[in-house]
Amino acid sequence: MSCNLNHHANHDHQHGPACGHTAVKHDGHVDYLHDGHLHHMHGDHVDEHVIAVSGTNPVQCTPETACAGHTHGPGCGHEAVPHGDHVDYLVDGRLHHPHAGHCDDHGPIELA
Repeated sequence: MSCNLNHHANHDHQHGPACGHTAVKHDGHVDYLHDGHLHHMHGDHVDEHVIAVSGTNPVQCTPETACAGHTHGPGCGHEAVPHGDHVDYLVDGRLHHPHAGHCDDHGPIELA
């Protein structure tokens, strides 16, 4: 399961269809990208989720993936997405990971 059972403490924002955060279809439900976290509303609290490493979202080196001189990182303009034990960046519905001077393509995610 991709839920790491961590709760996001002191979260006063209610995620939903009109909250302004990017909605992602994930493991049969909808999560919301918020400040580098993948949040799932669960009763009276927010769970921290992570996109699991899988056949759809592998961790692989893809040196043929180019980001046109763009380097992903905090403040790059792309949303951060937790993936496995690292952070990727959402680019046109795909997870990009900066690596050795190029972007690795870690597969698609489906927006809600």
